[in-house]
Parts: sequence; structure tokens; C-alpha cells
Amino acid sequence: MKVVTAAQMRQIDQDTIEDIGIPGIVLMETAGSEIVRAIRQHYPTVQRIGIFVGKGNNGGDGLVIARQLAHTGREVQIFLVSPAESFTGEARTNLDIAKNIGLQIEEILTDAVFINTLRCDLLIDAILGTGLRGPVRESIANVINAINGLPIPILAVDLPSGLDADTGNPLGTCVQADRTVTIGLPKRGLLVHPGAELAGKLEVVDIGFPQQVIDAQNIKVHWTTEKDAAEWIPSRSPASYKGSYGRVLVVAGSTGMTGAAALASEAALRAGAGLVTLAIPKSLNPILEVKLSEAMTLSLPETEAGSLAESATSAILEYAERTKSVLAIGPGLSQHPETVALVHQLVKENTDQELGLRMVIDADGLNALAQSTDLISLLGAEAVLTPHPGEMARLMNTAISILESNRISTAEEFANQYGVTLVLKGAPTVTADPNGNTWINSTGNAGMATAGMGDVLTGIIAGLMAQKVPSEKAAVFGVYLHGLAGNIAAEKLGMHGLIAGDVLQAVPQAISSLIPN
Repeated sequence: MKVVTAAQMRQIDQDTIEDIGIPGIVLMETAGSEIVRAIRQHYPTVQRIGIFVGKGNNGGDGLVIARQLAHTGREVQIFLVSPAESFTGEARTNLDIAKNIGLQIEEILTDAVFINTLRCDLLIDAILGTGLRGPVRESIANVINAINGLPIPILAVDLPSGLDADTGNPLGTCVQADRTVTIGLPKRGLLVHPGAELAGKLEVVDIGFPQQVIDAQNIKVHWTTEKDAAEWIPSRSPASYKGSYGRVLVVAGSTGMTGAAALASEAALRAGAGLVTLAIPKSLNPILEVKLSEAMTLSLPETEAGSLAESATSAILEYAERTKSVLAIGPGLSQHPETVALVHQLVKENTDQELGLRMVIDADGLNALAQSTDLISLLGAEAVLTPHPGEMARLMNTAISILESNRISTAEEFANQYGVTLVLKGAPTVTADPNGNTWINSTGNAGMATAGMGDVLTGIIAGLMAQKVPSEKAAVFGVYLHGLAGNIAAEKLGMHGLIAGDVLQAVPQAISSLIPN
């Protein structure tokens, strides 16, 4: 599903009205109808509803909602946060209609104290929309603070009032909604934190914006949905065998970190790869032979610290080229200088020898690249990097707080600069490819904030790539699948104490849940 900026949404609205000829009043009526449908679905027993209305189009939507709810027999109170005479356009028309049919309307311009005594079953926030430019003015901030303090559920129209539609940051103060029904397309700020938390449960309603109008905006940011993910599942033929689904060579592990290597290897198999081999320091081979039943091992030269030595480079490249394996590099690899040199050599020789090996790089593989970022440009468009914020900060030589302030643009700029697919892990995970497309993930939960989850993701992505899923789609689908498996595991076990192995075991079920019956 496409995701818009405030400017793109305004242009879609304007073009629909001016070029297509659908009047704004019709769009507003449709929006109101769809939101009333959502209210009746999610709050079927509410009777007393307070609707807080601003003077713009967001307020106009609220007035339509008020009228239609009143028509269904609900007791509706309308509270204007701007003077009635300041309303214009479609908002003014709907205010006049509300007055003409005798709806209860009250202006609250200077004093919001009375809100503390309000007796309602539901509050509707239709105060401010995507047009907000600066901090919320004091009188409206008082209203927002007052309704936030009530023990009454709040449904926001389009987005919570006070939220920056592009960044997800509050502009001074912001409504804390229990549910947001957004119109037409999701806005960026509703999908990234803190906006996602302020929006509560998010629902998108279609009000009939023509597809050609949406397409004209050349929107390249997407929200990964179940429908998207279902289209990317690799097919499996009844006549296939293990070689049909590709190979993965996992370059991972060191003394004390064999678990990361095992998780990544198993995850590649759980994602559907036909064969997986783990390249491991030779002294750790007996341990991994016990840990892994289905994956093979490749015992290689090691450092005195029990990590892979630089001299293992040629064996890794020879094996990967001979078996046509996807390389998954980094889980538990360590930052030993020789191991760092190994990562550098794998990248250089893949380029110099024109081997064309596809790579997924995570964890200490990324930390190695952070010491020589010019190598990233050698990886090519088939490569996928999967940093968490700390690793991303090292790759960019910046503070975590800076990159986290706008996850979308951070991922986009990095992918464009280096020509790779970048998976910026977090809440939410954002994936950007070198063609300018960006995907915001919609799955996952707080229980997944624990060790080993990134190793599982690395394996999933590599396993999908081995099945000839294009790198950028393998990254986007892998992130969605990883989060979906996490949700399935959390539903069964709870979020507290959820571990990476739980998510690993749920991957096949996650895939199956996306396949139509």
C-alpha cells in the first residue's frame, strides 16, 4: 500500500477535485460515511459521542460524522475549537447543515476546563489535519490536553491532531488516540514512532481517489501489507528436490557466539532454502555439528581468539561460487582484526573476480564495513544490509538520535548513496532499495526486542534470496515474515520472555498463513 506525505495527499485531493471533477463536498461526505461505518463496527454500543471540530477540512469531516451519527440515533455533541465565522468552504457548508437540523453545537474558544466533566462514551478528534505547519496554538493545546486526560476512548479522523503527518513527531502537543481512521492512504507520520503510538490502532478507508491521480504522484514509499507479502511467496513444485530451492552459505560464529551462527543457518532453512552450509572456525565445528542437524558445516582456519581467519577467504569464495550459494555474513562473527580483514576481502574479491555472489550482511559484518565504508559501494544492487540503529550509526558515523529522528529518509539516502538494499531494523523496520523504493513494515511486536532476532532475520532473507526472490523483495518480504512469525509466537506464548528460537519455529506457520486456501 502506498504511503504519502502531507503534500502528496493534498495534491491527490486537489487533482481529484479540479482535474477529475469530483466535488470536495462529495469527498467529504464519503469520508464521513466511511468513518461512521468504522465507528459502528468498532464501537457498536456507544450512544453519547463528543466531536471536537476545527475550522478546516478535518473539521468538515467531523461535522459530516456528527450528522450521520445523529441520523443513526446517537446523542451527538459538537464542540467548535474555532469561531463559527472562521469556517469556510465545505467545512462551512457542513456547519450550516448541522445548525439547520438542530444538532447541539458549542464553541470552546478560551476555556477547556468544562471538558473534565464531559460525560461521553466516545470522543471524535476532528480538530487538525495534515495542513498543520507549526506548533499547536495554546487554546487548542488546552483542548487536546483536556481530552487526553479523560478516561474515554478517542477516535482520530485522518490523524491525531497535533501530529506531524510526515515525521510522526508531535507539534507541541498531540491527541493520544485509541484508534485512527485515515482517509485515502496512510500518512508517513502514522507509521513511524512516536506517531504510530499516538495513532493507536490504524485503519485506512478508501473514499474513491482515482488510481490515475494517485499514480501521477509517483509515490515510492509503501506500507507492507498481507496482500503484498502473499504475492512474494516462492512457489514450490511437486516435482522439485532440495537443489530446486537454492543454497545459502552462512559465514558466522566465533567463540562464545555459536548461537548466532546456528540461528541464522536454521532460519535460512525455515524460510525454504534447499541446502544450508555454515562456514565456521574449525575449533567450533564439533559444537555446531551438535547444534545443527539439517545444516552442513564448513570447517575453516581460525584466529587465536576462535574467530574466522583472513586466510579462510579463498575457501569461502570457492565454495560459494561452486555451489551458487547466497552469502549470509556476520552473525556472531566477532570484530577480531583478522576477521574484519576477511569481510573486507570477501567484498573486494567478489568484485575483483566478478563472481557476482549475492550477499546479506549483518552484525559484525556491518561493523567490519563501518571501518571501511568505501567497500559498501562495491557490493552492488544485489546486496542486502540489515543494521540495527547502533550499527547504522557506525556505518554513517552519526548519532543514533539523528538517524532515528527520520528513519525513512535515513534508509532512503543510504540505499541511494551506496546502491544497496538497506534494512534499517527497529520499530518499524524500514527497507529501502537502490531504485528509490521504500517499505515500512507492519508486523512485529515488542517481545522481539531480544538477542538473536536479527540473526533469524538474516537467515530468512538469505533463504528467500536462495529461492531466486529478487534481493529487494526478499528483504521486504523477509522483514514482514519475520515480524509475522514473531506475532504468531507472541500470540501463543506471550511477549514477555519471547526468544529468537520461538520466532524461528513459527516461520513455516507464518508462510502457510499467507497462502490462500
